[in-house]
Amino acid sequence: MQNKFLSLLGMARKANRVSLGYDKALDAVHSGNSHAVFLASDLSQKTKRGLVFAAEEYEIPVISTEFSIFEITNAVGTKTGVVSVNDAGFVKKLLTLI
Repeated sequence: MQNKFLSLLGMARKANRVSLGYDKALDAVHSGNSHAVFLASDLSQKTKRGLVFAAEEYEIPVISTEFSIFEITNAVGTKTGVVSVNDAGFVKKLLTLI
C-alpha cells in the first residue's frame, strides 16, 4: 500500500495545486503562491540551500521528507525531488501526515 502522504501529494498534483522542480518551486515561493516546499531525502545540499534561503525570506516552511526522489516521482508522475504545494488545505493535511 502506498503511503498516505505520497497519495495526497499525488492528489494535489492532479488538482493542479503544486509546482514541481527547483525552478518552478522557486517561482512559486517568489510569487507568494507557495504555502510549503517539500524536499526529497536524497536531494543535493546545493539545491536544498537555494530553496531554504529563498523560502526563509518569504517565511515559507521547507520540509525535508523521508521519501526519495524516486518515491516522490512515482507519486506525482514527474521526475522531481522538489514539490511546492500551493494550497493551504493540502499543506495542512500533508503536515499532519509527515
